[in-house]
Amino acid sequence: MLADLSGDDILLCQIASQHTKDPYAISLSQTDFSSGSLPVDSYIRPTRIFTADKRMIVRRAGTAKINVVEESIQNIIGLLER
Repeated sequence: MLADLSGDDILLCQIASQHTKDPYAISLSQTDFSSGSLPVDSYIRPTRIFTADKRMIVRRAGTAKINVVEESIQNIIGLLER
């Protein structure tokens, strides 16, 4: 989760298990979590952000460490400033 928005929405960023040619993709391994994890190493896709209703979230797999979240946010900011 990137941000908890007012109302019922949250701002999310796609996480994919397969590497893509996306130069902005950020590697996400088991050591990048402060709690929980994903079954396989994955990639955060800052070029794929979206909103969702909080009530759609069934469970949280884990929480990424703050430095990983900050890197994702900085990549999104960089994309918007281009």
